[in-house]
Amino acid sequence: MQKKPVNLFALFSNRNASTPDRTLLETDTGQSFTFTDLDHHSARIARYLRELGLSRGDRVTVQVEKSPEALCLYLACLRGGFVYHPLNLGYTPSELRYFIADAQPALVVCDPSKHEVLAGIAEAAGTGSVLTLDAAGHGSLSEGAAEQPESAGPVRCEPVDASRDDLAALLYSSGTTGTPKGIMLTHGNLISNTETLVDFWQFSASDRLLHALPMFHVHGLFVAIGCVLASGASMRWLPNYDPGKIIEYLPECTIMMGVPTYYTRLLARTDFSGDVCGNMRLFISGSAPLLPETFQAFEARTGHRILERYGMTETNMNTSNPVDGERRPGTVGPPLPGVEARVVDDQGQPVANGAVGHLQIRGPNVFAGYWNLPDKTAEDFTDDGFFNTGDQGTFDDDGYVSIVGRAKDLVISGGLNVYPKEVELVIDRIAGVSESAVIGVPHDDFGEGVVAVVVPQASATLDEETIIRGARADLAAFKVPKRVFFVDELPRNTMAKVQKNVLRETYRDTFSGA
Repeated sequence: MQKKPVNLFALFSNRNASTPDRTLLETDTGQSFTFTDLDHHSARIARYLRELGLSRGDRVTVQVEKSPEALCLYLACLRGGFVYHPLNLGYTPSELRYFIADAQPALVVCDPSKHEVLAGIAEAAGTGSVLTLDAAGHGSLSEGAAEQPESAGPVRCEPVDASRDDLAALLYSSGTTGTPKGIMLTHGNLISNTETLVDFWQFSASDRLLHALPMFHVHGLFVAIGCVLASGASMRWLPNYDPGKIIEYLPECTIMMGVPTYYTRLLARTDFSGDVCGNMRLFISGSAPLLPETFQAFEARTGHRILERYGMTETNMNTSNPVDGERRPGTVGPPLPGVEARVVDDQGQPVANGAVGHLQIRGPNVFAGYWNLPDKTAEDFTDDGFFNTGDQGTFDDDGYVSIVGRAKDLVISGGLNVYPKEVELVIDRIAGVSESAVIGVPHDDFGEGVVAVVVPQASATLDEETIIRGARADLAAFKVPKRVFFVDELPRNTMAKVQKNVLRETYRDTFSGA
């Protein structure tokens, strides 16, 4: 029996070996790429990185625009044994300083417009190499790679021990402390989840994915790209989400993945109809809760029932509504094959179906731990190996999971995670602020909108624009509060804990009609 590959690029290469010259990716500007094209270009990049002195396990921090060349950089890291560390384009210098200092990358790749800023940050963190790559695929990375030969086979990632293999990626996620944590995802994590999704969602070489998601996020990077490359499918590649472009290219595609905002914005257009979805077999939604009203409106307009699934950075995908079978609005489906899920009470004991409790996950998809934080890793895992997701959930009698809340107060705005404590720390540093509480409330477009409730210091004069401007200086735009309210004091329980549930109820209609 042939041993399964333990390098994700090797899996992609094996699956495309029989049709290497078939068009794999087409952009909205008319560029087309075969797997051979991606193979050769990623090989040159991998060889160039080795020539620069990078070795297996070195981190490569990447903050670039989405492009086919950026995809090749990701593939080069996989095949070279380097650890891919993608960053949201919206991160500010203040945020970048933390990520680079913590990850200690051997190389930073950024857009040319950010080179000066990132070069200074990298130098201060002890990272000497900074290369550039723009949206058109030009920059010092491409120039250096162009001089390299095409051959650069994948590094074989042998397991370190029985339960862990080499790191493929390092992604950061904050928590209740507001300090971002590095999430270590291995080749084994990504291979197991990719193969499961390809099979469960029935991806095949006849499928064509409409890819409009960003590449710095699990959804667009590991789930969407992984399913395409591991099945021999193809994709129409859009640099960003544009409803007009989506409607233009839907007729040639069979699958679309998106966050709920993508679907609400399509429904807002009069030129979006069932006719443009005639070739589609599957619409998938994730990264944020899909409202039952959106599910029902989409089905009424198109005849398609959106497939909702549930995942997180630490685990990739955990559950999914079925392709064949009932897709229940308001649920994220049963656990995926090979993934165990359970709901427990505060004492760690399983609760009855229908009862709300703490959702825990165990399986080969679950991350290896937090970067340089062994104590936090141990804290978030049970003695029998289940990961505490921080989400509140229920099982129904048919095994479908519903996510009913988030114990960590996470806000998901437009499919992107906003951790309230991180925003609160920034707001609390603004002159005149005594304390703040950040919450998410319903928003028709973004799913949740970020709202800050601020207590001013005595005699301080503050207004909404001052808080928003101060937050914008240190935070990516998607984290900045869309509204700010001022109060004399925050509601607290008998243990002096801020009652964010009360705040969410008080301000829940903030964006009604927005």
